[in-house]
Order: sequence, then structure tokens, then C-alpha cells
Amino acid sequence: MKISEKYKAMPVSEKYWWKLVALFFLGWILMYADRTILNPVMGQIAKEFNLTNTQLGLVNSLFFLTYALTQIPFGIVGDKYGRKVVISIGFVLFGITTYLSGIASAFGVFMIYRALTGAGEGAYYGPAYAMATEAIPTKKITLGTAIINSGMAFGTSGGYLLSSKLVLENGEHWSKPFQIMAIPTIIVGILFYVLLKEKVVRPEDQANTGEIKVKEVPKQKVSLKTIFSNRNLVCTFILCFFSIYANFVILTWLPSFLQAERGFEGTSVGFIASLVPWASIPGALIFANLSDKFKSTKKFVFFLVPISLLAVFGIAFVTNRTLLIVVLIVYGLTGKLALDPILVAFTTKNAPKASLSTTLSVYNFVGMSGSIIAPYLTGWIADTLGSMKVGFYLAAILLLIGMIVFTFTTENKEEITE
Repeated sequence: MKISEKYKAMPVSEKYWWKLVALFFLGWILMYADRTILNPVMGQIAKEFNLTNTQLGLVNSLFFLTYALTQIPFGIVGDKYGRKVVISIGFVLFGITTYLSGIASAFGVFMIYRALTGAGEGAYYGPAYAMATEAIPTKKITLGTAIINSGMAFGTSGGYLLSSKLVLENGEHWSKPFQIMAIPTIIVGILFYVLLKEKVVRPEDQANTGEIKVKEVPKQKVSLKTIFSNRNLVCTFILCFFSIYANFVILTWLPSFLQAERGFEGTSVGFIASLVPWASIPGALIFANLSDKFKSTKKFVFFLVPISLLAVFGIAFVTNRTLLIVVLIVYGLTGKLALDPILVAFTTKNAPKASLSTTLSVYNFVGMSGSIIAPYLTGWIADTLGSMKVGFYLAAILLLIGMIVFTFTTENKEEITE
């Protein structure tokens, strides 16, 4: 039975969207914490399973491969059979496989569980943002989305700190953070099903009589060819890919780089690595609001990307600890999480009217492909050259290429070559 046949749109109060935003904010915290509890303890896992940096990078690459590949199928299933069901099942799955990852007795088994965890997390993005778009008042979309997205930063920091505290400082086994994270993840998965409403009508879309205003949506067949023949969209996808590539070089390898090449130990590893996500919260809010105000995507891209690529270069180049802290904060303020809301808004503006969800799914799929390549390639570079620094330099160069590609976009939609 299709969702349209099973559920009727339900009018909701002004307060409902805050509950939804809080739940999806919590969802991103758990997803990013699950991803980053691995990174500070990669050295311990390498010793236990006798792994190279290339093999360690493959763990994250395989995780993001299944995450990326399952997003569009889960989005389609969610639209057809129920989005909150898809989100809930995905969360329970990745909670269970996170726990199983912590008790894996062999590297091959560990990789299978991480791949299944990525698949479970792949159920989240499309259905969650579709539900958020329906529920958040039009005038609060930017604010609501920014709050939801900030869960990524809280989760990244929390994952770093949890692993570094338990394992690097207290000497616990690397499996402990995985076992701890599994419990709240499963609980939140259940809360999604209990507390979310499948289809809602915001107060602004209800008539004064309380009846729902029905809007006729024209049916139009839109193919992927239409999306990929749009120059603005393709250039944005490419920049998003390189931005996420650089971000996941940092997200995956920064803790190991701090330990192996900059001499940090214990909880300080998690604290220093957490500077990036903490700085990204004000950066994302400030630049998203300024972009909305001045409505000039290219100006903000050409301001943020050069600064962030210099910061990525500086992470590997500087040896002074104080300067290292400065460049990490600068990257947090201007990097992926600050750039992403601006690129999403630009993508939305240029998407074909009948395929916004598909366009955003393609945007996220192409972008997250960078997270598949970055961990493995950077690990291979570290094994081959004996240092992770070249991996950071490469990420900076790719950001420069992405910025150059974005120069071929046009600011006004009317000027796009279809």
C-alpha cells in the first residue's frame, strides 16, 4: 500500500516543528558520533588486527560507500511506504551493528558490520529532510535546518571526546565506545517511530476554518539527464564533492595525524580535533544568514573556499601548536559545514521544479562520494610516503579545483544553459 493511500495529512500545532527539529538534531548527533568514535582509536584497531593505514582507510570508505548507495533507494521507499518507518528501521539497524562492531573478532567481520551501519544511516538523509521541509514553517526553514545540521558538529565532537577519553586516556578497550553508542541509538530509533507524524500540514497551510488547503501539484516527468544537463547543478555537485572530500580527510585522519605527527596524547587529541566542529556551528549560522540577506552565492563561495583551502594546507604545514589550533578553528568557521547550507540553497534554486527531492538526493550522493574516496586514498598516501601531510595538501588542491569549476555557474537562474 502506498503512503498516499495509507496516511492522511494531519494538521499540527506551531509547537510540533520544534519537536521534529529536536529529534532530527539528536539524530545527527548520534550518526556523527558513531562515525567519529572510530577515528581516535584507529591505532588500537590497527594493532589488534595488524592493519596498515590503507586498510584502516578502507573501513571508512566502505562505510560511506554503503551510506551513499542506499540513500536514493531509501528515499524512494520512504516516499512510497512511510518515511518515519524507514528512518526508525535504519536507526535500529545501525544501533545494533554499532554494538556488533565492538565485539567483532576479526577484521573482515568488523568491516561487514561497519558496512551494514553505513546502510542503516543511509535511511536518514532523504526521509528526514523531506519531513522537515513539510513541517517547519516557511519563514523558519533556514533556522530549523541550521539547528538540525548543527547536530553534526555536536556529534563529531562528542565522538572524538568519548573515544579519546575512554580509550586513549583511561585505557579502555577500543570496543567500549561502540557498545556505549549502540544503546541511545536504538532508543532514538524507537522515538522516531513513536513521536513523528508521517504526513503533516503546517498551520500556515491550514484555512481559517481549520480545513486543509489542497494544492494541486503539476505532474511532470523529470529524468536524471535533466539534472545533469544543468550547468549550475553540475558545477555545484563538483564543488560539493571536493568540499566533502577535504572534510573527510580531516574527519577521518586528523586524530591519527595529531598523535603520529604532532605529538598529542590522551584527551587532548579529542579536544583539539573537536575545535573544527565547534567552530563550524557559528560559521554555518553566520554565513547562511548573510547569504540569505545578500543573495549572492558566488561571492560567499569565493570568500569561504580560499580561506578553507589555506586552512587545510596549514593543518599539515604548521608545526607550532598554537598556529595549528588557529588553522583548525579557521577551517571550522569556513569549511564544509559553513559552505554546505549555501550550496544546498543554490541547488534548490536551480533544481527542476518537479524533482527537488531527486536533485537534493543526487547532490548528497555525489558529495558523499568524496567521503568514500578520501579515507582510503589518504591512508594509501600515508603508507606510501610515510606521512599524512601529502593527503592534506591534496585536499587543499582539490578545493581550489572545485572553486575554479564553480566560476562557470551563473548567479541568475534565467541565465542557465539547460
